[in-house]
Amino acid sequence: MRKKIYFENSKGDRLCGILSKASSKNTRLNDNTQSNDSIRLKNPVIIFCHGFSSSKESSIYIKLEEMLNKNKIDTFRFDFYGHGESEGKFEDITISEAVDDILNAIKLLKKKGYKKIGLVGSSFGGMASLVAASKTKGLYVLALKAPVSDYLGKIISQITRYPVKEWKEKGYIYYQRLDGRKLKLNYSFFEDANKVSGYSCAKKIKIPTIIIHGDKDLSVPLEQSKKTASLIKNCRLKIIKGGDHIFSNPNDFELSLRLIYEFIIKNIK
Repeated sequence: MRKKIYFENSKGDRLCGILSKASSKNTRLNDNTQSNDSIRLKNPVIIFCHGFSSSKESSIYIKLEEMLNKNKIDTFRFDFYGHGESEGKFEDITISEAVDDILNAIKLLKKKGYKKIGLVGSSFGGMASLVAASKTKGLYVLALKAPVSDYLGKIISQITRYPVKEWKEKGYIYYQRLDGRKLKLNYSFFEDANKVSGYSCAKKIKIPTIIIHGDKDLSVPLEQSKKTASLIKNCRLKIIKGGDHIFSNPNDFELSLRLIYEFIIKNIK
């Protein structure tokens, strides 16, 4: 049973998410549909945090939603500020904004009665999840897929091939999505990213964590995940041989999906 839900970040911008409750039928509901919010609130719920310029419709999260729902685990996938159906301009996104979005998603689910909440984040969403997990209590599991842990601004600069100096002087750059569409991104993104260290946050995380990273990732260095995994007290690092940043090989994709799923199930108790 899916329900579209709108909630706000700390600035009052409206964000959009899909709450999918484990049930025999996965019927779509809109925000105005009356539903029994007491349905299986004893279930855990997993929040999905998508990658940079992606959305809640990411294929891995739709597949994970189905797999987890079949095992009595609810899911909540949402769009970050400036992405998908959420309000805001993409050019104004920052890691701090994404962290705030996650914390407000957690707040929303707690208000709905959920007691057991987990996070799954990819790349940019992985870093935001890492930071958010260090700032909140009550999470029971954390799964990160090819997460950025540090130097996020520099990584974006390298991906876009805009030198940081040019980015600063111009005030913005253009980030090209996989579909070829170019999106404006302000220099405030770089300034904000420089203030955030995933490594410092990792030291504060005590919950069971898994990090999945390909050894052929040309976007985010594998060394970042190795260091992050060493700093989290209860962390398993799984390196996928030959895997690139988005696990474009179908076998790598399915392996990453299965590893996240099995880790969540294993730590359900």
